[in-house]
Amino acid sequence: MRQSQLFIPTLREAPAEAEARSHQILLRSGMIRQTASGIYSLLPLGRRVLHKIEQIVREEMDAIMAQETLLPSLQPIELWEESGRNRDYGPELMRLSDRHDRSFALGPTHEEVITALIRDEVHSYRQLPLTLYQISTKYRDERRPRFGVLRGREFLMKDAYSFSANWEELDRVYEDMVQAYTRIFTRVGLHFTKVEADAGTIGGSGETHEFMALADIGEDTIVTCTSCDYAANLEKATFKTDADAGGAEPFTRVSESQKTKVHTPDTKTIPQVASYLDLEPQNIIKTLLYEADGVPVAVLIRGDHEVNEIKLQHALKVEQLEMLDQEKYKDLQLPVGYLGPYDLSMRIIADYAVISMDRAVTGANEVDHHYIQVQPGQDFTWDIAVDIRNAVEGDLCSSCGSALTFDRGIEVGHVFKLGTKYSDAMGATFLNQTGTPQKPIMGCYGIGISRLLGTIAEQYSADRKMSWPVAVAPYHVHLIPISVKDEVQMALVHELESSLTALGVEVLVDDRNERPGVKFKDADLMGLPIRVIVGRDAAERQVECSWPANSHDAENTEPSSSERMSVEEVLEITKMHIFPKAD
Repeated sequence: MRQSQLFIPTLREAPAEAEARSHQILLRSGMIRQTASGIYSLLPLGRRVLHKIEQIVREEMDAIMAQETLLPSLQPIELWEESGRNRDYGPELMRLSDRHDRSFALGPTHEEVITALIRDEVHSYRQLPLTLYQISTKYRDERRPRFGVLRGREFLMKDAYSFSANWEELDRVYEDMVQAYTRIFTRVGLHFTKVEADAGTIGGSGETHEFMALADIGEDTIVTCTSCDYAANLEKATFKTDADAGGAEPFTRVSESQKTKVHTPDTKTIPQVASYLDLEPQNIIKTLLYEADGVPVAVLIRGDHEVNEIKLQHALKVEQLEMLDQEKYKDLQLPVGYLGPYDLSMRIIADYAVISMDRAVTGANEVDHHYIQVQPGQDFTWDIAVDIRNAVEGDLCSSCGSALTFDRGIEVGHVFKLGTKYSDAMGATFLNQTGTPQKPIMGCYGIGISRLLGTIAEQYSADRKMSWPVAVAPYHVHLIPISVKDEVQMALVHELESSLTALGVEVLVDDRNERPGVKFKDADLMGLPIRVIVGRDAAERQVECSWPANSHDAENTEPSSSERMSVEEVLEITKMHIFPKAD
């Protein structure tokens, strides 16, 4: 391909709003352009990368006998009402009406559509197991789109759905899918890990795992054990609690309460209270109010901990959970910032760490006042004691007791065992071997295709340069003549292009009449795996060649120093890196 004919609108500087390194490099290299907040156009180079990612995904899906289909993005809202997710999905579900006032949703996922299809078309156990997948555009009205294609409102996704006759069959399909995902993320060059996760709005009654690409910009926290293979998303992470250590019951208290009210002006936050009273946050009890399926509940958590809302939701066994709007505090006649667990006309849920505290500080339910020397179990009680906090540095692994460590990650894949959640809700059945109607056992499996584009760019960019892994690079070799007016240089460029193309190598020739500095800066942005510079030594059939130090290692992507070599050596180097022999 001739670079002069290729639409690559590179930028010298990234727009100010581009925070993530991947967002900056994809904009500057002319791979994407923003159309609206969270909505991007994929330009030719970006589309080539995306196409290669799609092809790898297709190959691995086909290898486990999944069959490709294409489902409609425009989904009748009645299907969402059948499943019960019309309300649960909330404002992220983009809704619209046609000219006949029939309601539709732009599909963020396709559990409802695929279940309705199978309900109508699959009637016998002989048709199972069945796994269907698609690669299509999804829509979610994200509250805060950010980081370019890492979190958008319109994105490309691979979603697969399996239907099995029993749980053992689903287990086999699930494991096949996990192995396929592992191969996919390895082939595209990601540094990633598989972690336990929560099912969220997808739901289901079985296990679920996320595949996390390690990145500082990641919005998810990955909790791993330093000794065993335990790994989980923060929202799912377990650890040894005070209950495990036998400390879930309150300490023996003094016979009389020593609770004392003190004046604490303008101290609405934990740091303010800690500073004013000259103590540590772990000595303070936070009282937070939530609405659980519309009913207020009070939650008690230690001052240095954060509520894990997934755990809290499961403990309360509710579908909807959100922090109580501060305006509603007024309706309950409670002071914002000074709330304590006293005389509350609602259920109180206490974290295990709270009920093990001694001489704690709480709000006094009075503006500018707190209680000190508070004894949990004596000065206040609770309705439920349970682990409802996030893990923190220093917690111990629930499996082996070793220290837990924390990393940031980007979710690139998620696999679920759904069970019969959608089969039950939507009346999907088949006849088993005895002719008895039975619900198919479902699984679903997603990969963010366009998110992979941004994730790879995040892991493989540094110092305003990009270095694409060979498997997904838009082109393999970048041929750069110093002067397109030099006939000797161009003759060698054409010879190299012809020889490389004959090998099956994808070549981009920078045939622009530009200064070398401009060409090299653009080449840095595009980050093709192998760069060949044809200059003043062309008459001797000598060129400058550079290639990745290890084109399959996300932690080692710096190119080697350029080396002067012959045309024949370039061909050998290219074959070695573009078509590596299988181990």
